[in-house]
Amino acid sequence: MSKNIRQQHPSFQHYRYYFIAAAVATATAGIVHLYIPFAFPMVFENLAVAIFFLGSGIAQIFWILPMLKRWGRLWYYIGIVGNAGFIILYVITLFPDNPVTRKGGGVDITALICELGQVSYILITVAILSKESKIKVKSKIAD
Repeated sequence: MSKNIRQQHPSFQHYRYYFIAAAVATATAGIVHLYIPFAFPMVFENLAVAIFFLGSGIAQIFWILPMLKRWGRLWYYIGIVGNAGFIILYVITLFPDNPVTRKGGGVDITALICELGQVSYILITVAILSKESKIKVKSKIAD
């Protein structure tokens, strides 16, 4: 992107903060996923569930890198799909006789914080993708 495009469009000055916000959002969800097995020891009764929470937490903490280092659209799309999958899986576990836990789950503040982080990540990353599309269009027009 040429320097004159940035100077012509002051909204691009705050563009870098989108990446920081997305990293904070995914870090929040990741920390909560790592916290759950230790805060609720009964999770360790089902080793697969404990491994899921630990693995998803590590993945979300890792996802700070693609956001801060701006690895590109493919990484952003993978992050959106992954977080959407976590949200869908959570919603499924709320229903009675679900295929995951076989019983309906409750909603608590820990889950809400995690879901808020995931939804925030998706919305911020969609904004990043939208902004990048506008930047590409404007840089093609300028060339």
